[in-house]
Amino acid sequence: MAKEKKIQSYRAKQRFTLTSSYTSLTILSILWLFPIAWIVLTSFRGEGGAFVPYIIPKSFTLENYRILLLNTTGNFPFVRWFLNTLFVAVISCILSTFITIAMAYALSRLRFKLRKPFLKVALVLNMFPGFMSMIAIYYILKALNLTETLFALILVYSSGAALGFYVAKGFFDTIPMALDESAMIDGANKWQIFTKITLPLSKPMIVYTSLMAFMAPWMDFIFAKIIMGDKIDNYTVAIGLFTMMTRTTSNSLFMAFTAGCVLIAIPITILFIIMQRFYVEGVTSGSVKG
Repeated sequence: MAKEKKIQSYRAKQRFTLTSSYTSLTILSILWLFPIAWIVLTSFRGEGGAFVPYIIPKSFTLENYRILLLNTTGNFPFVRWFLNTLFVAVISCILSTFITIAMAYALSRLRFKLRKPFLKVALVLNMFPGFMSMIAIYYILKALNLTETLFALILVYSSGAALGFYVAKGFFDTIPMALDESAMIDGANKWQIFTKITLPLSKPMIVYTSLMAFMAPWMDFIFAKIIMGDKIDNYTVAIGLFTMMTRTTSNSLFMAFTAGCVLIAIPITILFIIMQRFYVEGVTSGSVKG
């Protein structure tokens, strides 16, 4: 009897723990999904302005998306901003990923003079926010006559990626050096080791680096605004949507603004869904196939 009571008590505690865990997760999920659901519903709302005392719209419409995509106001070329941001994001993603992965691999696997001092200097520089250098970067770009151009944004985002190598370096440090040594015994050089062994084992880190590099142009406002100035045609979506929320237009264009928020989330969501498979493959695959 005593043993059965212990079993029942253990099962009751286990049920209570599971119930508490699922309840907490459910509450957190609702809190996390609520802003997303509110933005999506607001983008289809056909009545009211920026502030209404309810969440679910009384009438649904696609007019907010039509205003945004067709630029019916004549002042907010969202499609142009979207294409600008997509172009900058794709090019910056490719360059930033290559620079970060190559630099992290070199600092993880190669031993050369001043390697440790360089790592210390890079660590100190990472402690300072990037926006502290924006004035200096602006004057450098101005001297090169590159302000108000998309190339300037690509240059800034790609150049700034080099200091983000610490996470990737930590990942490369976990890959056994024995794999490299075995390949060198078989006659492989450093480039072959990097491309044939290290990169296939680094899919999770490559995916992470690519996602972060792709998302940066979509979210950055400070550098893009400083570099672009008043060149409206070269705005990114972050600057463009911000300009829609002025004192005179924030109420009338609020639903169109939320429609823009939904549209800019689509590329990132699609990219994450596509690359998630490679991330899982990299985590679950081993170094040796049996």
